[in-house]
Amino acid sequence: MHNDSNNSNGNNSHSNGNVNSNGSNSDDNVIVIDRDLCIGAGQCALTAPGVFTQDDDGFSELLPGREDGAGDPMVREAARSCPVGAITVPRSAS
Repeated sequence: MHNDSNNSNGNNSHSNGNVNSNGSNSDDNVIVIDRDLCIGAGQCALTAPGVFTQDDDGFSELLPGREDGAGDPMVREAARSCPVGAITVPRSAS
């Protein structure tokens, strides 16, 4: 489990549970990273660098404006590459 830390905009970057990049609860139209599962392997950022990045602690996060996958064809592969299955991709994503 990760410790809560504050990012530059004052939001917790490691909240418990499923959150999207803006820190709100998940919904059906956005990619969700389960921060309780993420181990910071970085496979998502390597596979789909236009959608995923890693925070200062090495844990996965979505790039701003990429909550829906933004048409990136590698989004589903990035989710499949996660060794702990921490990423959920909505059906509407690429």
